[in-house]
Amino acid sequence: MTYPALKNTCLALASVVMIASCSGVQNRGLDEEATTVSSGKGASAAGRAGKGGTILDAFRNKGKADIRVNRFLWTATLDVLSFLPVETADPFTGVISTGYGRPPGGGAAYRATVLISDPALDARSLNVALQSQRGPVSASTQRAVEDAILARARQLRISAGKF
Repeated sequence: MTYPALKNTCLALASVVMIASCSGVQNRGLDEEATTVSSGKGASAAGRAGKGGTILDAFRNKGKADIRVNRFLWTATLDVLSFLPVETADPFTGVISTGYGRPPGGGAAYRATVLISDPALDARSLNVALQSQRGPVSASTQRAVEDAILARARQLRISAGKF
């Protein structure tokens, strides 16, 4: 066997070993309960993911997206923004869009669009866009709403006994 052929064989063997070893790695910090959809059109895909799945499972979904959102962030968002009328809410993509509504004791009407982009209970998973009837709100108001949602999500997680 020549040197280039031996080199290519060793590289191919090393690649196969590295790819095969990836199936044994699991994310221990991910709360499976917080990311699993138990019913609806995404239930079958979400049920397969994370439970001994392989890379071939991505091709077995046949075009179905396997997007997960954190249930605590989702519920906290609906709780905190309960004074706003919900126009659309899609738990499979993590988007909540509301119409205009007035907060209790407030004068200005607001609307919000929220994107929950990750299954982690983390500030980076939550994107809130607030708008008043006069235009975008200040960054401090938007940050206060995000903080209220995150605080409520942490309360829900603690009360669920998953802390």
